[in-house]
Amino acid sequence: MAENPTTDTTAADDLADWGEAMAEQGVTPEAPAATAAAQPKVQPAPFAELRAEQGSTAANNQLDLVMDIPVTLSVELGRTKIQIRELLQLAQGSVVDLDRLAGEPMDVLVNGFLIARGEVVLVNDKFGIRLTDIVSPTERARRLA
Repeated sequence: MAENPTTDTTAADDLADWGEAMAEQGVTPEAPAATAAAQPKVQPAPFAELRAEQGSTAANNQLDLVMDIPVTLSVELGRTKIQIRELLQLAQGSVVDLDRLAGEPMDVLVNGFLIARGEVVLVNDKFGIRLTDIVSPTERARRLA
């Protein structure tokens, strides 16, 4: 395959332009490592805990930013895998076996992530869930990995 001499010339010109720009800034091939070693390491600022009882207006304003973000909370009764053939055969009155036992706590999910487990309750003719176990932050992080 023959190379285009125009492309080679353009690439060489671009490389020369970069070399000139680096020289103007006083950067040599060895300089970036030396410059990085000479600069003090920047430490991230400590993250202030956001607690309502602090009384800080700034902290409350930061919390207010996320308070109105909508999330989807769902309760999962159980799961199962079925073939499309079985799915198409479902009709009114069909029973689908799930992977949970009767009386076993249900999973409470926020945007698809497990945050708690609980039991079903009836409140004013509506179903609800009483949280019995909140998943710890370390457990949540482990499940994400």
